Amino acid sequence: MGLGIAENLRQSGFDVTGCDINASARTAFIALGGTSASNPAELHGCDIVLTVVINGHQVEQVLFGEQGLASTLAQGSLILQCATIAPSQAKALHARLASHGVGMLDTPISGGAAKAKSGELSVMASGEPEAFAQAQPVLDAMAAHVYRLGDAPGIGSSMKLVNQLLAGVHIATAAEAVAFGIRMGLDPEVVYEVITHSAGNSWMFENRVPHILSGDYTPLSAVDIFVKDLDLVHQTGRELSMATPVAASALQQFMAASGAGFGREDDAAVIKVYKALSGISLPSAANDS
Repeated sequence: MGLGIAENLRQSGFDVTGCDINASARTAFIALGGTSASNPAELHGCDIVLTVVINGHQVEQVLFGEQGLASTLAQGSLILQCATIAPSQAKALHARLASHGVGMLDTPISGGAAKAKSGELSVMASGEPEAFAQAQPVLDAMAAHVYRLGDAPGIGSSMKLVNQLLAGVHIATAAEAVAFGIRMGLDPEVVYEVITHSAGNSWMFENRVPHILSGDYTPLSAVDIFVKDLDLVHQTGRELSMATPVAASALQQFMAASGAGFGREDDAAVIKVYKALSGISLPSAANDS
């Protein structure tokens, strides 16, 4: 998603520098006409920095690690924190950045790589009005929907966890439903056709089941992403003394898939747990033959 956002912003007229520890990602952005940095500290000349990484630990390293950028940015610079992290961490990061004279918007994103590239993301955002004003041109370019949820950090991340709870449960349930149909002897193509025209449909069922039908688990979003995100839901629920039993069940399915070696595959590969448990046959990729 980071590469898509960077390319979209570049095409929208912004001077964009992309930073990634993966040299091939930097090369790809240079080939698109952008410039690159090999570590976060090299972004010291940027007015606005977007952190589009996997987890809270990576955010911490980007901002405050050995080559972190927090202490190198000019006073008045702004961080758009786009990763899915715990609301409590978003609040802590905002306070630490403020001590360096750097602002932060809590801006987790949704939409995937395709919408990142086309500038049609959904942004769940919270932060001070002046930070929104500073970031508005960037937000307008990268997003179809920007939801201003409040003035305090953590609100945007809270909303993203609601989204991830639903997304993870829907993917796990879609996989279980297709596996259930196959175990009963139904053609999975027919299951997909009927359910997408029935009340049991969901956006995730409609979007992810085709990955299963084609036997293509190339990661557009990985199993391990939902291990991380549903664990954040679980941890936040514990902080709030609130049980999340349905999310917990989905988390166990993703953990089982990750433990079986499918963590880096597309999140639809959670269905492979049922292959192991029930002996069902899943569709093969078209090029397997």
